[in-house]
Amino acid sequence: MPMRIDDKKVAVEELQDVANKAISAVAADYHGTSVSELTTLRKEARESEVHLKVIRNTLAKKALSDTKFSCFEDLLVGPTMLAFSIGDDPTSAAKLVNNFTKVNKNFTVKGISLGDTLLELSKLSALANMPSREQALSQLAGLLNAPLNQFVSILNQVPSTLVRTLQAIKEQKEQAES
Repeated sequence: MPMRIDDKKVAVEELQDVANKAISAVAADYHGTSVSELTTLRKEARESEVHLKVIRNTLAKKALSDTKFSCFEDLLVGPTMLAFSIGDDPTSAAKLVNNFTKVNKNFTVKGISLGDTLLELSKLSALANMPSREQALSQLAGLLNAPLNQFVSILNQVPSTLVRTLQAIKEQKEQAES
């Protein structure tokens, strides 16, 4: 059943809102992917704060034309699914799509956009393997904490070395007296 004009306007506005909130996006060809596999993908997307959208290409072009994802215009040919990273992690859509392409060979990536630039498809795995914000912050905290731990360890060695030296001198004096 064809969409009414009002429904098309609503769909375009909704996609435009999602695109304006999103940090990054991935366009993929889902042709040949089964319904059960797509259902699994949608479930994983909800869990990882990724917004998936399948919409007519003409409507998607209208919705994305005034957003930072207007670079997808040439890619919107044939069956296309758009995945938007809407949470704090800009790599969540890339991670989701990258993991899904490993188990489903019919699902192919058409394009990746981080902001307003279209990235090379070879960058998908690099982008997907980047640590999340929380992981990067914990790694940074570990790097900042390491010198402090070493400094405390060195400071702790000074009195313990002094105590061991005094103990050795005491033992020498006791042996000399006996």
